[in-house]
Amino acid sequence: MRHFLNLSDAGADGIAAMLADALDRKAARQGWPKGKPDADAPLSGRVLAMIFEKNSTRTRVSFDMAIRQLGGQSIVMEAGQMQLGRGESVADTARVLSGFVDAIMIRTDDHAKIVEMAEHASVPVINGLTDYSHPCQIVADLQTIVESGRSLPELKVAWLGDGNNVLASLMEAGGLMHFDVVAACPQGFMPSDEDVALGRGRAKVVGTAREAVEGADVIVTDTWISMGQDHAETKLAAMMPFQVTRDLMAGAKSDAAFLHCLPAHRGEEVTAEVIDGPQSLIWQEAENRLHAQKSILRWCFGQIG
Repeated sequence: MRHFLNLSDAGADGIAAMLADALDRKAARQGWPKGKPDADAPLSGRVLAMIFEKNSTRTRVSFDMAIRQLGGQSIVMEAGQMQLGRGESVADTARVLSGFVDAIMIRTDDHAKIVEMAEHASVPVINGLTDYSHPCQIVADLQTIVESGRSLPELKVAWLGDGNNVLASLMEAGGLMHFDVVAACPQGFMPSDEDVALGRGRAKVVGTAREAVEGADVIVTDTWISMGQDHAETKLAAMMPFQVTRDLMAGAKSDAAFLHCLPAHRGEEVTAEVIDGPQSLIWQEAENRLHAQKSILRWCFGQIG
């Protein structure tokens, strides 16, 4: 059984297979209507259950369209509208859904929930986001980087801002795919030592934004105030020295790319002139969530990798 809870579940070979598949399938669909299934419809007859305990735009739409383009169907469930939101255990929910559908994607808070879901499900379980990690986003980011003509090995990726779940998965990707991740985060919002260790020696945290971006090929940030977080004013004040500006971008390589997983708050983690400027790849990155989800689904079903 192939679950995709973190990037290490697929490993370097699996991620490489996903990226190659995503790039090929995206190219094969150029000019097609979005709702037209891929020519081979490799997941025809399959049904994906999508459980949302956190709001979503990109994860929800990209997974829904991914399974459709692969020839399958989806069922969308809000946790508050199912028994999971009324006290049914994660384990029992996993067992029940396994009898109805072919795969489960869940977007939730506590990572332990998705681990429990995978332990008791008899179908693949995919991490659509937890407070601990966001592997699906990183597959799309890596696809965007490769699509831009960059090779992953020996790349330098700079992260600015919050030491959050996206950074943890980015560090894990660096360790698996042999590129460096240099993060600059304020005191109180740094990644854990365990997150840094995921980078297998390729990840580190530095004290200033300038140091992080020096010689960087790619600069990445994320929203500073995530869903449900308190003390927003205090956090925003701590984060401002790590805002991505045009001046900060100038400290990276001249052709450095800018990535942001969205939603974005212009004037907070990034200025409008950067996110809407020529070095920004955010719309390509957002679209690649669809193509990445397709490759993740195919990997889970053993069709690639």
